[in-house]
Amino acid sequence: MMTTNPEQFKSLLLEAKVIVVKVGSSLVTNNGNGLDQVAIAAWAGQIAALAQQGKQVVLVSSGAVAEGMQRLGWKRRPTAVNELQAAAAVGQMGLVQMYESCFSQHQLHTAQVLLTHDDLADRKRYLNARSTLRTLLELNVIPIINENDTVVTDEIRFGDNDTLASLVANLIEADALVILTDQQGLYSADPRKDVHAKFIQHAIAGDVALEQMAGGAGSDVGTGGMLTKILAAKRAARSGAHTVIASGREADVLIRLASGEVIGTHLKTTEMKTTARKQWLADHLQLRGRLTLDAGAVKVIKEDGKSLLPIGVTAIDGAFERGEVVSCCDAAGVEIARGLVNYSAAEALRIMRKPSTEIERILGYVEASELIHRDNLVLL
Repeated sequence: MMTTNPEQFKSLLLEAKVIVVKVGSSLVTNNGNGLDQVAIAAWAGQIAALAQQGKQVVLVSSGAVAEGMQRLGWKRRPTAVNELQAAAAVGQMGLVQMYESCFSQHQLHTAQVLLTHDDLADRKRYLNARSTLRTLLELNVIPIINENDTVVTDEIRFGDNDTLASLVANLIEADALVILTDQQGLYSADPRKDVHAKFIQHAIAGDVALEQMAGGAGSDVGTGGMLTKILAAKRAARSGAHTVIASGREADVLIRLASGEVIGTHLKTTEMKTTARKQWLADHLQLRGRLTLDAGAVKVIKEDGKSLLPIGVTAIDGAFERGEVVSCCDAAGVEIARGLVNYSAAEALRIMRKPSTEIERILGYVEASELIHRDNLVLL
């Protein structure tokens, strides 16, 4: 899991031109005690310095709900959706105002961008969001991104800003993702509970051993633990982005990282960069159904890079329609791919386990000979 050659990691941010930086709630709000102006001003100064170096930075910031709780005098994070949405609406005002004020000291404009999963699941809105963010970066504006908590529901939320940051990294095809947290980086166990926990400085993004040892959320202010950060690094790696998990309280952490210094945990991607369209497919968090494949279909998809035919499907779950995204799983239930289906669930149930030559006889028409064409299929 761990690598032994630190030299290969020195250029992760040194050569990065487009960087997504995520800061957690405990950092932005000083562990829930209101917005930390000193910390936010410091990050604004560091990002301004990176901009002077020709780097483009997108900032994904938590803190709206926590700031709203502070303003409303709430001591505990609410669980009711309407109360969370109210806190986010109140807190977002202060959060954006603070960022705009701090960045203006460096003659930089900011832009507020609020996203939901629906914005990225819909192809047209996805492309519009990417175009907007790229235009803002070209204009030397710093996008401040957060989940649109005031309208989102549990069924369509990202769940945490680590996930959102990785999706944004894929959206704009960033070179690096920096996740700033209240910990030094990744440990083999929770250092607050295990004195024998070992710090991990270098590893490969997507290594399953990282997921196995990761713990749950550790802060009562934010929602993301180390597992979400590891999964975020895995997701960002699909589009070619390296990930750094480091302490946001480290002095000049962004400037030092960008100069090549190794701080925190560096998770290097070894994956080939996927096409933008297939990356969009891979990033779907809400799937409309599941197809279970036989061993033969799994082989031709994974090893031969071919399309999925109806004959290779053994079971179908969900009520999906033609053109929606579904997962493809092996007999053990492990997801191996996902893609856009050419037939609805009702149609797929009728033609599964049948050769493509019988589709017209069964349905009375043929949309395509494949259930999922290889151009609309992405391996996971």
